[in-house]
Amino acid sequence: MYQIKEKEKIFIYTGPDGSGRKTIAKMVATAFDMETVLSYTTRPPRHYEKDGRDYHFVDNASYLKMQEQEEFLESVEIDGFHYGIREEEIVKAFENHNLVYLTLNPEGTEKLKKMYGERVMRFFIYADRDTVIQRQKERQDNDADIERHLTHYDETMAYKNSCEHDFENYDLPQVSYKISEVIEAFLERDIIITDY
Repeated sequence: MYQIKEKEKIFIYTGPDGSGRKTIAKMVATAFDMETVLSYTTRPPRHYEKDGRDYHFVDNASYLKMQEQEEFLESVEIDGFHYGIREEEIVKAFENHNLVYLTLNPEGTEKLKKMYGERVMRFFIYADRDTVIQRQKERQDNDADIERHLTHYDETMAYKNSCEHDFENYDLPQVSYKISEVIEAFLERDIIITDY
């Protein structure tokens, strides 16, 4: 397991599908020198997703081979699809950046939190059920996918109280700004000023 160095931090965005967590994560990252690490997944890409931008889309055989070789820092299976973060990519991200962010489901988030404790800050991004459905329809997800996401809605929402911070995403710029402030305060608190 990769040992996180002194200044290195991982910020994880989690929450229900359609909450806007990926969009917020990207907006916040522009305010800081943050690198993202994408998950590998065996699920097919949605029509608006691109390989290498949203996820690394791989077939089942490739994923299982990587898993056998213990390349994943964390790996979960949801609805028959695999999702995982490759350790090597976390290592690479930390080579040039002290701050790394990920967008994960609660299971993956919890695994990384258990591994890295204080070095991980979790942001739970959510919206009410109707808003989530509306957003998924707007991005033209098919009905079967929307239905599948909704079966996890309550279970995902139950993870909210486990996270360090939670934000209802009713206004993207507003929520991004608030999260940026939280990160700023967190990083400043971490800088110990020594007076010689």
